[in-house]
Amino acid sequence: MSGSGAPNLEVDATGLTVALVSASWHAEIMDGLRAGARAVADASGAQVSEFEVPGTFELSVVAAECAASGRFDAIVALGVVIRGGTPHFEYVCSAATQGLTEVSVQHRVPVGFGVLTCDTEAQARDRAGLPGSVEDKGGEAMASALRTATVLASLAD
Repeated sequence: MSGSGAPNLEVDATGLTVALVSASWHAEIMDGLRAGARAVADASGAQVSEFEVPGTFELSVVAAECAASGRFDAIVALGVVIRGGTPHFEYVCSAATQGLTEVSVQHRVPVGFGVLTCDTEAQARDRAGLPGSVEDKGGEAMASALRTATVLASLAD
């Protein structure tokens, strides 16, 4: 499992604001990812504003608008893409990864990448923070974004 060796990303994010941008496809898995992200934000003291888009492909444009607004210290993008029988998987995964990376670098706002790119729905469920899941990628994406935001803030001091 990919969670082996993960760092401890607990952080005091009191006063930080986060945009949680999430896709709609695979509702139960997305509910788990969102719940994990919210739990980490609540535990760290961050304030969250939530935005829902139709699918993973649309995450980048809303994340870019959130970053450009200057209202958020961090952004967390959550989505699920499950491999099918066409090249759609590769196109969507590549576009989401590239788009979210560009948002982060161009706007200098950390983007927590919580997009599950799985071969099967069972793999996605295992990573969604649901009862019986082995990992909580929504929580990890939030923790990563908040920790990076605190590092960026320390560089500005």
